Amino acid sequence: MSIMKCSSFNIKKIRSLLSVFVIAALSATLIYIAGCKNNSEIPLSEYWSSDSEAAVSLREYVTKVTNSKDTANFIPVEDRIAVFDMDGTLTCETYYTYYDTMMFISFCLEDHPERVSDELTVAAAQIRPGYTAGEELARNFAKAYAGMTVEELYDYAVEFGQKQTDSFKNMRYIDGFYLPMVEVVKYLYDNDFTIYVVSGTERTTTRAIIANSPISEYVSPSHVIGTEFEVKVKGNEDVSSNMDYKYADGDELVFTGEFIQKNLNANKTIWIEREIGQYPVLAFGNSGSDTSMMNYTLDSRNPYPSMAFMVVADDDVREWGTQDWDEKSAAYKEQGYVPISMKKDFLKIYPDTIKRADVQYIEPEDALEGAA
Repeated sequence: MSIMKCSSFNIKKIRSLLSVFVIAALSATLIYIAGCKNNSEIPLSEYWSSDSEAAVSLREYVTKVTNSKDTANFIPVEDRIAVFDMDGTLTCETYYTYYDTMMFISFCLEDHPERVSDELTVAAAQIRPGYTAGEELARNFAKAYAGMTVEELYDYAVEFGQKQTDSFKNMRYIDGFYLPMVEVVKYLYDNDFTIYVVSGTERTTTRAIIANSPISEYVSPSHVIGTEFEVKVKGNEDVSSNMDYKYADGDELVFTGEFIQKNLNANKTIWIEREIGQYPVLAFGNSGSDTSMMNYTLDSRNPYPSMAFMVVADDDVREWGTQDWDEKSAAYKEQGYVPISMKKDFLKIYPDTIKRADVQYIEPEDALEGAA
């Protein structure tokens, strides 16, 4: 009897201990699941480092200005305007240069050399890494697309985006959007911000890029501001004033080859005012040509709390970044901007299938062959 009682006691004890272990294991599992859920619900946590000061700053700002009980900081929905530069801010600009410049090179040297002058062929062939994306080159872009309808240029920009870049493995030009910045755009959109893309790239080309990108559902064509080339009704290209003729059903709008303005520096500020008509409350850029837009957003006359963020291209492993973080971040902070490190703040820049190529730039073969 004593042996049976002892065995019965041990069995009960073992069962009791097993119950404790099972409950503890279930509790730990539930805590883990809850933790995962809570982490996934934190905005900007999928592609941003958990210790990113920039992400924390943006989350705190959005929480503050969308809280109707915070009367000192609340921004009405209609006034939640966020402006983004495109190249180098939302999307890659290192393959080996900007999308629109690579498109110009492809148009002149590969796809439609018969449509451009020898002067433009030479200009396209001479573009190398480190060139200046100024007004002179933009004027050449305008000349190259002379005679094309707005729809034709749009379609060509989409077509070009399907080409593979040599600067990255498994990347088409249209695939270059930074995943963390796509996450930012969606986050702001979900919090009732109106998103504008204010780019140095020509407007029709920018619209084509955005419409075929991961942020297409967050940015409408009417919310794209870019460099301007002259457009007229086909057949009236030589008429001095648009007031001298009227558009009729079936008419086509064509590029004349004339250049109007490059949307950089102060032009960004001017065209934000002309097209939006009020101060933005958030601005995102990546270079000196965006600082006017940043400063306009931070202007002391802005009636609402505002912030400006600058992306620093300091990642030379996953990207072709060459900027010094310490130098750039210090300069940006001094100007009142929040710096974003691609190296430290971005958990992931591109999808896993995309990798940096062994070389950024491949010297073209005899691109000038046949040019005078």
